[in-house]
Amino acid sequence: MNKKPQAVSLTIMGKEYKIVCAPDEQIDLIQSAGQLDVQMRKMRDSGKVTGADKIAVMAALNLAHELQQLKNQTAMLNPVLSECLAKMTRKIENVLENQ
Repeated sequence: MNKKPQAVSLTIMGKEYKIVCAPDEQIDLIQSAGQLDVQMRKMRDSGKVTGADKIAVMAALNLAHELQQLKNQTAMLNPVLSECLAKMTRKIENVLENQ
C-alpha cells in the first residue's frame, strides 16, 4: 500500500489550502477542515467577530475548548470503566472457578 504523503485540497471560508499528509490521515484532515470551516462561518455570520484572523482564532479556541471538555470527560470515565471491567473480570473468574 502506498504510504507516501499526498497533497489534499481543502477549502475553508472560500479559500483553498493544499496540505500534505499521509493517505491514512486524509479523511480525518478533510473532516477537521470541514469542522473548522463550519465554526469560522458561524463566527463570521454572527457578526460579532470581524476579520479573518480573529475569526480563525475564535473558531480554533472554540474547537480547542470542545476538545478539552472531551478529554476531561474521558479522564473521568476511565476510572469508572476500569472498575466496571475489573468487576466483570472477577465475576467471570468466579463463574469459571465454580464450574
